[in-house]
Amino acid sequence: MIFTKSWWRAALVRALRTMAQTAAAMLPTAAAIDAVNWRVIAGTSLLAALASLLTSLGGLPEVSGE
Repeated sequence: MIFTKSWWRAALVRALRTMAQTAAAMLPTAAAIDAVNWRVIAGTSLLAALASLLTSLGGLPEVSGE
C-alpha cells in the first residue's frame, strides 16, 4: 500500500541515498575542491532524489507486505 507512514519512510530513505550517491559521483569531476560547482551538484542531486521518489510510486519491496 502506498502513502503509508512506512512507505514514506522507505521512499525518503531511498531518495536521500540516491541524492548522496549522485553528489558523491559528481565530486571527482572537478580538478580541485575550489573548482566544484556546488549549485550544479545540489541541483542534480535534488533532481535525482525527486526521480527516486517518483520511481518509488511503482512500489517498494520494503513495504510490499502492508
